[in-house]
Amino acid sequence: MIQAILVFNNHGKPRLVRFYQRFPEEIQQQIVRETFHLVLKRDDNICNFLEGGSLIGGSDYKLIYRHYATLYFVFCVDSSESELGILDLIQVHYILQEVVMGGMVLETNMNEIVAQIEAQNRLEKSEGGLSAAPARAVSAVKNMNLPEIPRNINIGDLNIKVPNLSQFV
Repeated sequence: MIQAILVFNNHGKPRLVRFYQRFPEEIQQQIVRETFHLVLKRDDNICNFLEGGSLIGGSDYKLIYRHYATLYFVFCVDSSESELGILDLIQVHYILQEVVMGGMVLETNMNEIVAQIEAQNRLEKSEGGLSAAPARAVSAVKNMNLPEIPRNINIGDLNIKVPNLSQFV
């Protein structure tokens, strides 16, 4: 059974909160914060399943999530739910986001919607996740063909001496 559906942005601001079990408002806010911190600290290369937080049932419940662009889609479920089935359900929510944005219907052509989702999936696969980005950035900087760095920069009365940066390359 699904206990909660949470959608929040990269900063933890809730965009959609649905609880299917009664919790007081302050506990709901704590659950959203705890869930955000649990999901945020996970690397993109790790699976999208983890044990529920202490506020929403601990090891009896699982958090199944997916990170799309600036949104986290998180489902809190008990052991009777299929993790892969929930990931498919999250995909449906992502499709809905492609159709409706900011309260306006953007696209109703199914072929166009599917094309956009396939393009997003290709982009995610080609990027290799955000965890590979620092290594790619370092290698790109190393492979740049830069002219020799000036040692002194004079701007009017201001004279700046540039340190030798070759030890960092």
